[in-house]
Amino acid sequence: MKHFKELTAAVLTLLATAAYAQEGEAPTVPSDVNALGKDTFDSFVTEHPLVLAEFYAPWCGHCKALAPEYEDAATKLKEKEILLAKVDCTVEAELCEKHGVQGYPTLKIFRGPDNASPYTGQRKSDAIVSYMTKQALPAVSLLNKDTIAEFKTADKIVVIAYLSADDKENNATFTTVAEKLRDNYLFGATSDSALAEADGVKAPAVVLYKTFDEGKAVFDGAFTAEDITSFANTASIPLMGEVGPETYSGYMAAGIPLAYVFVDSEEVKEKLIAAIKPIAKEYKGKVNFATIDAVAYGAHAGNLNLEAKWPAFAIQDTTKNLKFPFDQTKEITEKSISDFVKDYVEGKISPSIKSESVPATQEGPVHVVVANNYDEIVMDNDKDVLLEFYAPWCGHCKNLAPKYEELAALYFNNPEYNDKVVVAKVDATANDVPVEIQGFPTIKMYPAGAKDSPIDYAGSRTVEDLATFIKTNGKYKVDAYVPPPPEPEAEEEEVETGADKSAEETPVGSTAPAATETAKEGVKKATEGAQAVVGDDDYVPHEEL
Repeated sequence: MKHFKELTAAVLTLLATAAYAQEGEAPTVPSDVNALGKDTFDSFVTEHPLVLAEFYAPWCGHCKALAPEYEDAATKLKEKEILLAKVDCTVEAELCEKHGVQGYPTLKIFRGPDNASPYTGQRKSDAIVSYMTKQALPAVSLLNKDTIAEFKTADKIVVIAYLSADDKENNATFTTVAEKLRDNYLFGATSDSALAEADGVKAPAVVLYKTFDEGKAVFDGAFTAEDITSFANTASIPLMGEVGPETYSGYMAAGIPLAYVFVDSEEVKEKLIAAIKPIAKEYKGKVNFATIDAVAYGAHAGNLNLEAKWPAFAIQDTTKNLKFPFDQTKEITEKSISDFVKDYVEGKISPSIKSESVPATQEGPVHVVVANNYDEIVMDNDKDVLLEFYAPWCGHCKNLAPKYEELAALYFNNPEYNDKVVVAKVDATANDVPVEIQGFPTIKMYPAGAKDSPIDYAGSRTVEDLATFIKTNGKYKVDAYVPPPPEPEAEEEEVETGADKSAEETPVGSTAPAATETAKEGVKKATEGAQAVVGDDDYVPHEEL
């Protein structure tokens, strides 16, 4: 009966979403998602201790894609007394502005009206349920003989510490790890020595339980926060997993290289998994191995300097963003991959560097960076360098371009400043860069004398704000911005013109949804492979799956 109830709810949600996409109106079918406005929002999040709220716009394509997943998650979480809500920002503009909404959809977790944090999980029903379930629990759940069995299977990955009640130091260490990783895993602890003995361990011990591979992994390192964190991030990765929207961020966060196996059929996939699994077992903890669907996500091969020929193999150093593609003229076998991985681990293989030609001359105030002059320009320790990572097809980047040129001229054309500040850009789709870029445009400041600590820019894309950012974060505190003179006031027109009438009759921003959708459609076509995996809202992705 429960299955039938969930199936019916899913069908209703899909029908509602289809009508929503066609008509651009909110669904009218029964919903477990609570629609809130300025008159109800504060009281709702005050009454309920944990609420996930979606701030959306009816015309937003990403919001429409999220709708059935969000509805399904709301139904499942309702049983756990975790409520989901939504706010239509085209109606509740003031409320959305109050909560700092800058893109759609924006999801935030509320623990009262004044305690909000961003939702950083995947936008699929199961991921939302898992993420919010973790949020509802304390960082570490105290377990006993009556609760431990159920807790071990409460999520795909569960970490349990077996500790003595009077072991304050190790209890504090484990709690520190749990607080840091609570969004990723469920953490529990017990002081019952009989439970530890039943699991074949002795306090102090940490065991990671998982629904794949061998089922569990026992921590055998020094009981430090760093070692336990490393253990959890490593043991939680499948021996031979699959790269996709639910797993990519986990592979990137693991902090160890990732070996991709691009496959275009189930037959090839099974054959290569059988061949490579022994290698994955041998290098467990040193290199992660995963297959990736070349039919759906083949565009990502270009990011690894591979051609679209399948099957294919490459290793990515996820911390330095270095790529090591396997020679595509050779056959992928257990021996050829074993030799390749062995040489990689021993440092015998040089990374593949994709770079445009170094510009022969400096044209314009914005310095052009490519992979082969990256260190020369960006890592110049005597200069503050503001660097934009862009894509030629990115609409946001095109809109920024004239402002970025104006910004660069403030320093380039001033003899007092041009040896202190450099404003530069790099096409991150055509050049390998040593940082992981997850959206375009990404802007970073590399201060003189602190090149290993770049600062991300998160402000508005105006000349004034960018110049202020350079002044605030650069070593030399250069203040180059000069406000433009005020524009003269226009004389009032006594006769209404056709343009005035048209402006009055057309609400401001009424064409924005159509224009936005058209632009997004263009981006979708240009990035068909990567876009399908990521589903990012505010930026068009690169490197990210």
